[in-house]
Amino acid sequence: MNNFTPKKEVNQNIVIGQNVSPTKIQRAKELRHQMTAEEKILWQHLRTNRLQGFHFRRQQIIDGFIADFYCHAAGLIIEVDGEIHEQQTEYDADRDRILSARGLRLLRIKNEEVRQNIESVLKRIAIACAE
Repeated sequence: MNNFTPKKEVNQNIVIGQNVSPTKIQRAKELRHQMTAEEKILWQHLRTNRLQGFHFRRQQIIDGFIADFYCHAAGLIIEVDGEIHEQQTEYDADRDRILSARGLRLLRIKNEEVRQNIESVLKRIAIACAE
């Protein structure tokens, strides 16, 4: 007899110990389906533990924020920044400060870097994961 009890939908893909609203979960799901071209490129290299065996999640909810990519084992958040981030520097700085206070490290990568030099980006991520 199998004693496996499936997790409730509300608890999937969140960092343990958080209360996450159904609205935020729905938004994260929408963002997974509406990834930018650069996020899609990077995801193809990160998914299914392709980068040195590290497991990444996309659109991970942490402290009410939705991180582009998250590796729990490395405590690393990866943000792929487009032009919008040039207009929201104060918001990004506050967000980074809150997530850093949780003990997480953030790596911001510009869209151009993903498009023009994905190998360099992957090397930076691998080094950050190994630290």
